[in-house]
Amino acid sequence: MTTAENTAATAPAAATAPAAATAPAAVTAPADGEAAAATDAITPDGKDWTWVLERSCPDCGLDTPAVVPEEVAGLVRANAASWLAVLDAGEDGLRRRPRPGVWSALEYACHVRDVFRLFHVRLNLMLDQDGPLFPNWDQDETALAERYGEQDPRTVAAELAAAAEILADGFDRVSGEQWQRTGNRSDGARFTVASFSRYLIHDPVHHLHDVTGAPAA
Repeated sequence: MTTAENTAATAPAAATAPAAATAPAAVTAPADGEAAAATDAITPDGKDWTWVLERSCPDCGLDTPAVVPEEVAGLVRANAASWLAVLDAGEDGLRRRPRPGVWSALEYACHVRDVFRLFHVRLNLMLDQDGPLFPNWDQDETALAERYGEQDPRTVAAELAAAAEILADGFDRVSGEQWQRTGNRSDGARFTVASFSRYLIHDPVHHLHDVTGAPAA
């Protein structure tokens, strides 16, 4: 399951490829017997996940509407620390998909890294422009193009930590009326910076639950 951009079309390369979207230079081949699993098709999740702004998520348990925007920076940092613990596990286990059509822990971590990067770009758009339209991002195409399942877990860990800190710092800098600035997705979804921060934090929390089974704290 992926939750950040379920209605997005393929992004124009220059518009949504923050440095984040570049594949790490170090790529490790999957372990024997697991290459086929890495190419299993993922069924795109067509849900509009903006409903999490209205009620708690029954799967991961996060009460998204109750999240305090000013606390999102700290939540991003805490979530990143949990992902680093996940990525510190044995490499074979990180690459192994739990069942066909479901991302491995490594693939989820790559997705979370890129979500952190993408949302930093969008946060800056909202702060710098009046009501910007976000360029689309096809998360499933990105996973295939960037070969998430073949990336080096150590590189992914370092990149995820850096992306999380940059995004957290961005939210730390938001104050006052900036929380009410707006941005728009191409499917018609409209966010304030405050609702955008809540929507953002659900994604990595939900995916940590996908990987570990642990409910949101």
